[in-house]
Amino acid sequence: MAKTAAYMQRGEALDYKNGTEEMIPAGTVVLVGKRIGVAGCDIPAGAVGTIHVTGVFEIQKKASVELKAGDNIVFTDADGIDKATSDVMGYAVEDAAAAAATAKVKLLG
Repeated sequence: MAKTAAYMQRGEALDYKNGTEEMIPAGTVVLVGKRIGVAGCDIPAGAVGTIHVTGVFEIQKKASVELKAGDNIVFTDADGIDKATSDVMGYAVEDAAAAAATAKVKLLG
């Protein structure tokens, strides 16, 4: 028997329920399991808002980490963007020097 699917949304941005007791400000990087998204609007505590899960974003990176264009990346709340050894969340779209505070990365969705 064939499996069926019902179209829900395009997928570049997803509905996201803020399960915390704090507002998530627009532009905040949000961990979603082993993926990341970026809040597209302020999302009040307990409310549903939008997070962007594809696209290129400039995000704070771990101090002293040098990235080359194409390097796989991972994100943690503690360190920001870092080189990925597993659980790849995106890749660097341009070089970022070790002294740079941010990196431009493409999210994988």
